[in-house]
Amino acid sequence: MRAEISKLQNRLKTTTVYVTHDQVEAMTMGHRIAIMKDGRLQQVGTPLEVYAQPANLFVAAFIGTPPMNFLQATLADGGATLKGAAFSLPVAQSRRSLTAGQDGKALVVGVRAENLSDGSRPVRGENARIPATVEVVEPLGHEVLVYARVGGDDLVVAKFDPHRAPAFDDRLELVVELESLHLFDAATERRLTV
Repeated sequence: MRAEISKLQNRLKTTTVYVTHDQVEAMTMGHRIAIMKDGRLQQVGTPLEVYAQPANLFVAAFIGTPPMNFLQATLADGGATLKGAAFSLPVAQSRRSLTAGQDGKALVVGVRAENLSDGSRPVRGENARIPATVEVVEPLGHEVLVYARVGGDDLVVAKFDPHRAPAFDDRLELVVELESLHLFDAATERRLTV
């Protein structure tokens, strides 16, 4: 049905407003999408803009499959380090202007499953590793979703090559693409922007 509606819209060359609760429909059919929560507009943009630069935690969690991972952290070392209960990650050089001089500020660090790996595939830009313990492995054919616990509280999902799937309870180090981290103010839930 999505394909038929898209073809009809393209053939008629008309502006169409399509309302859906299904984020896949919004992402695949919309040229521009608007995300609302409790009757309030959260963000408007192209599907890729909304996916790559979510305005807040709600949008970040709503757009994308699997949903974005969230880790609680505090800024340290003059804003150069993200300290979590069981991890420490450097802030990417390109983001240090956002975090400089904010030691002690509570953040929520967002990272998508495709930006976490076992290190077997090439990673983009600066990266670091965090220790994790595998809890669930979901083979999907073309990829494997690995659910792993970072410390005692944070559960994250990573995408792995299907030929390199870990086993339940394996301890591993997840490679994190630092440039792909999303930083949200823990109090306001808004994305940190320049």
